[in-house]
Amino acid sequence: MRRMYRRIRDLREDHDLNQTEVAKMLGMSQTGYSKYETGENDLPTDVLIRLAQFYNTSIDYLLGQTDEPKRYANTDTKK
Repeated sequence: MRRMYRRIRDLREDHDLNQTEVAKMLGMSQTGYSKYETGENDLPTDVLIRLAQFYNTSIDYLLGQTDEPKRYANTDTKK
C-alpha cells in the first residue's frame, strides 16, 4: 500500500500539479487530499477511479500492482 501513496504523489508532481489543484478536481479540500498521499486515509474506490481517469493510467498502476502505466480502461457497460 505504501507504494500507492508514493505513486499518486509522484504522478501529481510529474504533471506539475499541487495538492490544491488535484483536490479541486476531486471536489475536496487540500487537507483531505493530502491525507491520501501520506496514507493517513485510505483512498475510496470512487477517488481511485477518478485519479486513474485523470492521469490516464490503470488502477493497478495506482495501486502498485504493476509498474506499467497502461491507459485507464473504462469497463462500464451501462449505456
